Order: sequence, then structure tokens, then C-alpha cells
Amino acid sequence: MRVVFMGTPDFAIPSLKALLADDTFEVVGVVTQPDKSRGRSKKITHCPTKEFALKEGLEVYCFDRIRNKENIEVLQSLKPDVMVTAAYGQILSQKVLDIPKLGCVNVHGSLLPKYRGAAPIQWAIINGEKQTGITTMLTERGLDCGDILLKEVVEIGENETAGELFDRLAVLGGEVLAKTLHGLNDDIITPQKQNEDEATHFPMLSKQDGRISWDKTAQEVHDLIRGVNPWPAAFTTYNNITIKIWSSEVVDGSGECGQVLKSKGDLIITCSKGAVKILEMQIPGKKRMKTADVLRGFKIETKDKFI
Repeated sequence: MRVVFMGTPDFAIPSLKALLADDTFEVVGVVTQPDKSRGRSKKITHCPTKEFALKEGLEVYCFDRIRNKENIEVLQSLKPDVMVTAAYGQILSQKVLDIPKLGCVNVHGSLLPKYRGAAPIQWAIINGEKQTGITTMLTERGLDCGDILLKEVVEIGENETAGELFDRLAVLGGEVLAKTLHGLNDDIITPQKQNEDEATHFPMLSKQDGRISWDKTAQEVHDLIRGVNPWPAAFTTYNNITIKIWSSEVVDGSGECGQVLKSKGDLIITCSKGAVKILEMQIPGKKRMKTADVLRGFKIETKDKFI
């Protein structure tokens, strides 16, 4: 089976690895987003999928706009039986979707139709979901709205971060993708329409999505901290200083929202219901540290408030 693979971030790599590990599939091209300047040095770097594909000796294409005529002609020349997308980052036109005879299969990190959009893993944790998973679907024009092929469910750990869940789902995505392509090739999968009444859409995260609102419940605050770890990271303000909060746990406690209940050894802050113990934090100019270590040199007064 000739496959054109489209992906950009780390999430896509296990899916590409799964194709390379199976002799049924021949990856005839890898399409990624164009190289970008990153960091303070503005050095031009490859995206993770391109970096991996080049090391594997694969042919890589970086299209500014995949729907342009000349790019479509390149894809047609590869004569793919199927195209696969995994967090590629561009909407495919109908002319692109019509190229492979078996269609275009997308690997998505949620249980569609819930959590359509660019950050399904993070938003599932932020919203306190207990389960999520991988869905493979036939790509259509639009956002994550194609017919479902296969689903696999996983439990979300009570303290699992978005980064940890991201890594788990990326590996699972490769496994489900291989099953899906074999099923399509053997004509044993019947695509199922998505229930539009159950569809939910969530946007990409912004830095401001990491701001903690202490008037939420302790569980909601804990879920936010997990859901935005590692990016954009949860943050709060104390005495006009912005502090990043990396990990926490829900504990008993009551008082004014944002009030410090304990600041000796442990840091406990009240919410609208319950309180959170801050396990790891980061103050300006310092690295991420255990809270007990931070409190040895950074004074926080009991009964003060975080906002």
C-alpha cells in the first residue's frame, strides 16, 4: 500500500513509525509544515516529523499551501493508495482529498465527535474528563468532521498531565492507524457518520488560557494545571510577581478564594470549594522546583492572596 504521510509535531512520529515498521505499507512521501525560526536566536529549524523523516531517508515535502496547483501535482505524481494525516496543520482541499483511491485517514487525539480542534488532549484534561482516546476517521473538508473508522478508549490518570497523556496517545495513535489501514485494505471497516448533535469544538491554547482563577473549585484548578502542562503552563500572581504552577493536588481547606492557608514547608491555596497544595512551582529567574525548595528562599505569608 503506497502511503503519503502528513504530520508536523511529535504526536505524528509514532504513527509514521508504525507505517515504517509494517511491510504492508510503503511511505512514498512525507509532507510537513515549512521550516520556522524558533527561539531567541531565530534559527531556522525543522519540525519534529521532518527531522525524523530525513533521518529515515524518506522524501520530504514542505508546502506553504498544500492546495496550490503545483503541490497537488506533486502529490498526484506519488500515486498514493491512501494519505494519512496526524496533526498536520492545514485544511485539505477536495482536490487533495480526491487523490488517493482509499481516501485520506486522520489520526485524532480524542473520542470524536467530542473535542474537535487543535488541542483535544489538553482541553479534555482541563474539562475534567475521565476518558479520552484515539479516533481514526476519513478526512473531509472541514474540521474533524469525517466518518469514523476506529476508536480506542483510554482512562485519564487522576494526576496525569497533558504532556504525559500526549505521549501515551501518540503511541496509541500509531497502533490504531495500522489497524485502520489494514481494515480499509481488507474492506472490513464500515465508516460511521459522526453525530453532529454531540460535536464539541475547542480552539488552540493561548498563553492566557494558563491563568488560574482561584474562584473555581479545587478540582477545576488542579485540572487546569495538569491540562496546560507543559504549555502554556499555569500561572498566577502574588504581590505583582507572576509565578508558574507546574503540579498540584486537591486537599481540604476553606477560606477566601486565592488565600494562602499554609506557606511553611507546603503551600496551600483556597478555591471556591476545597484547596490545592502546590507541589512544583517556578518564580521569575529560577528553574522549576519543588515547592518546599522554593519556600526556603522565597517568602509567602499565610493569609496573603494569590490573584
